[in-house]
Amino acid sequence: MNLKTGDNVTITSGRDRGKKGKILQVFPTKALVVVDGVNERTRHIRSRRSNDKGQKISFFAPLHASNVMLTCEKCGKPRRAKSVVASDGKKQRVCAKCQTPFTV
Repeated sequence: MNLKTGDNVTITSGRDRGKKGKILQVFPTKALVVVDGVNERTRHIRSRRSNDKGQKISFFAPLHASNVMLTCEKCGKPRRAKSVVASDGKKQRVCAKCQTPFTV
């Protein structure tokens, strides 16, 4: 999985298709990502004591990694990433179309 925390992504399928956001969390063993502003859920929590009130908590639920694509900063579109060895010997991810490096 070539997604990292802080990457800008576009949702490619589901009810939030076309939305853009930044990755907040990555769960690589389960291939899940949490994207800011996408897949918002509400959980109702019962009161613990008799004098407290219940609560509604909103949170962004994880999406499967196959439903998001990296967004190229130069192209502005969702693009595949490929790995290239830079001149200093380090691997980096670049846009498959325009060769612009993805920055985190």
